[in-house]
Amino acid sequence: MEKLKKIKIGGDKLTMIAAIIVVFIIFSTLNHNFFTPTNIVNILVAGSLVGLVAIGHTYLIIAAQNDLSPGAVVAFSGVLAALLSAAGVPFGAVVLITVICGALIGVFNSFMVNKIKLDPFIATLVTQSVIRGFAYIICDGKPVSITDSTYLLIGKLRIFGIPLSVWIMIILIVVFGIILAKTKFGREIYAIGGNKDAARLAGLNPQRTILICFILMGILCAIGGIIFSSRMNSGQPAANVNLEFDAITAVILGGVSFMGGVGGMGGTILGIILIQSFNTGLTMVNVPSFWQYVARGALLLFALTTDYIRKQKRERELLEASMKNA
Repeated sequence: MEKLKKIKIGGDKLTMIAAIIVVFIIFSTLNHNFFTPTNIVNILVAGSLVGLVAIGHTYLIIAAQNDLSPGAVVAFSGVLAALLSAAGVPFGAVVLITVICGALIGVFNSFMVNKIKLDPFIATLVTQSVIRGFAYIICDGKPVSITDSTYLLIGKLRIFGIPLSVWIMIILIVVFGIILAKTKFGREIYAIGGNKDAARLAGLNPQRTILICFILMGILCAIGGIIFSSRMNSGQPAANVNLEFDAITAVILGGVSFMGGVGGMGGTILGIILIQSFNTGLTMVNVPSFWQYVARGALLLFALTTDYIRKQKRERELLEASMKNA
């Protein structure tokens, strides 16, 4: 059974790799500048923000949770950090305060889910609206310029020709991928996503695990907000609308089950590459922005449909295995 699972996971990843190759072939044919070193770096830079949010979504969705607020939290964090910097706060303190605020937003989300027992979609939709509103309120609806050279260096620094934001994404994906796959906490996430009641009866604390996952998402969004505002040279309250949907699409395409309990960071990496290549390609071949929304929605529908098919296959395999054992 274990061998079958490994083959299946490998097959899913091979399918994702094939899809990425097809996307590159199509858009390279339509625009010869698509498959160039410069554009590959641009895809990685644009995908770094989606990647940070996708890390958090990987944890949350495996735990059978979700979060619709990341785009708003990223925008709020960027504006807050820019305002603190403009007020003369040292960059280190700017990062610390912004990350703490991101963590507190995660605490608020987990409170609504754990204590008030709201569905994660409804709870985080509330947060999305409230935090986006605060992003506009604290800056009077206007972008906040950044002049601190240390702050701006985050968006400009390159190491071996690769922007710092990409390195940050890679490091965090590796670290949190190892935590998810190799630690007790990672196993708790899978157990809770598979069956919360059974996990509770086994002595686990689902509320604590969900709290940590939401805090993690808040921190990652805060980091993403700082990086994005540095790249844009300003904090922008209107930025990153629908960011969470790109991240969710990447995670589901990567093999994480929307029902929880299944998936891993390896598939999420491929999902990030596919969704960002797709988005960049649409822009480079001059697809109108309205049709880009349609295409992204269709890709999300495809990801959810694929997840449903995978779920049906898993259930059939479990049924067949139980009948053989009986």
